[in-house]
Amino acid sequence: MKIIIAPDKFKGSLTGMEFCSAIEEGIKKHIDDVVMVKLPLADGGDGTVEVLKYYLDGEMISLEVNDPLHRKVNASYLYSASKKTAFIEMSAASGIRLLKEEEANPMLTSTYGTGELIADALKRGATHIILGIGGSATNDAGMGMARALGYRFFDSNRKELEGKGEDMIRLDFIDTSAVHYALKKVKFEVACDVDNPLYGINGAAHIYSPQKGASPDMVAQLDNGLIRFNKVVNDQFAMDLQHIKGAGAAGGLGAGCILFLNAQLNSGIELIKKVADFDNKIMDADWIITGEGKLDSQTLSGKVIRGVLDALSGQKLALFCGLVDLSEEELKAIPTDYLAQISSSAKDVKDSMQNARIYLQMAAEEFASSGLLGSEKNMY
Repeated sequence: MKIIIAPDKFKGSLTGMEFCSAIEEGIKKHIDDVVMVKLPLADGGDGTVEVLKYYLDGEMISLEVNDPLHRKVNASYLYSASKKTAFIEMSAASGIRLLKEEEANPMLTSTYGTGELIADALKRGATHIILGIGGSATNDAGMGMARALGYRFFDSNRKELEGKGEDMIRLDFIDTSAVHYALKKVKFEVACDVDNPLYGINGAAHIYSPQKGASPDMVAQLDNGLIRFNKVVNDQFAMDLQHIKGAGAAGGLGAGCILFLNAQLNSGIELIKKVADFDNKIMDADWIITGEGKLDSQTLSGKVIRGVLDALSGQKLALFCGLVDLSEEELKAIPTDYLAQISSSAKDVKDSMQNARIYLQMAAEEFASSGLLGSEKNMY
């Protein structure tokens, strides 16, 4: 029998690899004749670096870059020299977590530091860059990132712009004459799990900038700036970014990645599955075990479990979750053959999180002794 263990993390409790080990140990206490393959997954958000490090055999590269307000900060990204592949989380340099609450202001913030991380990966010889764009503090359509890679932006008086959110409304011309020579040699893939347009009531400014410190007046200015940005791009490059799904992600960075990096926007979980060669490795499996900290209404919207469900081709599915927050009707929509909620064994939520590994291993033992996996070990 072959079992694939392919979980997301239990946020705040277990990494994906810790989940895999707990399940493996629990099952092997009861069953000998089983091959278990660990394929931890992620959706492009927290925990993705660790998962990719497992598959890419990479190292963390640290350097000093500019934070969203152009202050020096140390940021890191994952680089695999053997595969010439980098994974960069824009939040490492341009994330909202780098700012105090009172500093958040998407009119003034920039993705310049993200561009500096990309430039460093290019210098090291990267030919494939995966960019995670969650958690941004910015709404600059990627202009800051592009400036760090040689693009230059000017207003109607040919005054150069810094590439902050407030600069979009003044944009008149994009100079590409000094763009980094290596950009055309690199395949860029962006982990993007939203489909917001660039501007409008469902666009970057209206939906996300209030979370980044924007007042209602700022939201209107930023939205007009995104409209202006798209007009200049359309006039210069005959490219209408507004109608591309995900263009509004990360304050318009989705659009900027398409324009400045010639990037593809993809589901985060699908990108990670591709790196893991997931679809091929599960072909001859009997069971797939997956799970996440909380099974809720968001689970089936671009998260890890959704990605596993999409890959099923006859394998049985077991779900191990910290907490199940779905109705009976919602659960019926998930084609699972086994479901375990580990919090049901704990005294309370705190106990469940602090001792998640113990409870998960116990749940795996119960699964192994259920008879669903075949004969148990001969204990005598």
